[in-house]
Amino acid sequence: MTLRWLPRIALVAVLIATSGWAAFDDDPAARLPLCRPGQPAPDSPPAEPPSLTRDACRARPTSVQHVRATPLPAGLRSPGSYSHLGATSAGSWSGVLGRIGVRDAAVRKDTLDFTAARFMARRDAGDGHTTWLEAGWAETGWSGGGRQRIYTYDTNRNSWTFFEDYKIHSGDQIWIYLESGPDSGQLANEWRAWLWWGDKWHLLASQRLPLTSSAQVEQYVEVYSDAQNPASYSVPPIAFDNVQVKSTPGGQAQFWRADRVPSTTGDGSAGYCVDWTTRFDTWSAGDCG
Repeated sequence: MTLRWLPRIALVAVLIATSGWAAFDDDPAARLPLCRPGQPAPDSPPAEPPSLTRDACRARPTSVQHVRATPLPAGLRSPGSYSHLGATSAGSWSGVLGRIGVRDAAVRKDTLDFTAARFMARRDAGDGHTTWLEAGWAETGWSGGGRQRIYTYDTNRNSWTFFEDYKIHSGDQIWIYLESGPDSGQLANEWRAWLWWGDKWHLLASQRLPLTSSAQVEQYVEVYSDAQNPASYSVPPIAFDNVQVKSTPGGQAQFWRADRVPSTTGDGSAGYCVDWTTRFDTWSAGDCG
């Protein structure tokens, strides 16, 4: 997430209803069946893109943690340490797909520390505001008991949404896909976040955002260290591979390569580094050295 104001936030956990799903009444995503918990992690990559009309299901959120701005505590003037490690496309795309490794970061309990490995679709509104949808896995200091969890974040709700039916652990690999859907009006376009799990696509989020049918896309490891506990912490290398983008909704995906997808990078700070195996579809980021 692009949260330059993270040290100002208070996080409020909200327990949600049994289905945990909030969608527009006319959204075909709402008609998908709920995913069954306890399904095994996938042992093979996805064979085809997700579809609302083929075998797919809606993931069950287990908690929504709202981000709310509050004044800085007295005497606190400097932000915490915040590292973006990865790449952002220079142009706009209609989808981004890839595999992300899961590692156990040394996030500190009862702090605002977090490590997240994710894809994002975003657009700057031109007035200092940015809208986005992101999905991946995260380990946070304020909740989760040190576990790595599947999550999404969107600027419609300004909330972290966690999905603890998916038991992920250090050493696992997950497939995440963000894509735009059909136009949903003049000012908003539906963007969806999917997780490949078991033998089908699980829909994590379906949000109407002012992104149009294409947007800048990102692939990043983010490391944040609490401003009140500013020392850095260890993050083992987190791997991304098979990263692809598509230029139009429903179009053919292509690998995110430097000669085809001009991009800017975040190459490391505060003791964290990126190792580019192939710019930009195969890489890892974490502790330097």
